[in-house]
Amino acid sequence: MKVAGFTFIRNAVQNDYSIVEAITSILPICDEFVVAHGNSTDTTLELIKSIDSPKIKIIETVWDDTVREGGRTFALETDKAFKAISPDVDWAFYIQGDECVHEKYLDTIRKEMELSLKDPNIEGLLFNYTHFYGSYDFYAHSRRWYRREIRIIRNLPGMESYKDAQGFRFEGRKLKVKHIAPYIYHYGWVKAPSGLKTKVKNTGRFYSNDDEWIDTTYNEDYEFDYGNAERLLKFKGTHPQVFQERVNRSNWKFSFDPTKMGLKLNFRRRFLALVEDLTGKRLFEYRNYVIVKRS
Repeated sequence: MKVAGFTFIRNAVQNDYSIVEAITSILPICDEFVVAHGNSTDTTLELIKSIDSPKIKIIETVWDDTVREGGRTFALETDKAFKAISPDVDWAFYIQGDECVHEKYLDTIRKEMELSLKDPNIEGLLFNYTHFYGSYDFYAHSRRWYRREIRIIRNLPGMESYKDAQGFRFEGRKLKVKHIAPYIYHYGWVKAPSGLKTKVKNTGRFYSNDDEWIDTTYNEDYEFDYGNAERLLKFKGTHPQVFQERVNRSNWKFSFDPTKMGLKLNFRRRFLALVEDLTGKRLFEYRNYVIVKRS
């Protein structure tokens, strides 16, 4: 079995993306790792090269900044990285620049790939998600946050990144996937207020053609609202070892009033949240995949 990791990145230094941590978190179970480095204006390329692993393969890309509807640019860059994977690779492990995998999951992930390799009915592996928010001590739990997504896919012609690179499609249809126990840790919303302001402003340009609206909305007086997560829960686990240095150097104060957050939920959202809390089932959940069992 041969496994390739793949990702895309641009201006990681400027936007404080934890791309090194993302790559190195899954590098131990990858035989190669393709990084599509976009036309950065900072030292991102040097940052990637600093990983200094013979597994890393960097391809240079140029982002089409005119594609600005629904984050489609991110999917196009993901596809460039995927197509650069060696043809003899069996599984392709996708990870984004603000994600990380805990080392405690690596053996299980590799085992799941091995068990699924000979079953053509399984086209990908579906992971659980923990979305950290505001602080490394809290994570968001809400219908606004996807709780599962595909991160391992077969290396097959016809595989493509979907919409804004959240998931994948095979020949235009949903993938048949095996749901596995490991989690992807998503850290994209753990930054100081100034950092989140930069994030939403820069990312917003890939979802809207209205530069004037973006500049007006995210002006000097803009303050990021940490209260828009609706529900936050205390994180009681540990962070990946490769991420611990970032956790140690966090230097902003994060506070919230959970009672006020709950008031933002309308009756429908409160009811659906109660059902999920009691049963573990998320009713009417959008699924960009079809869950199957191994045959």
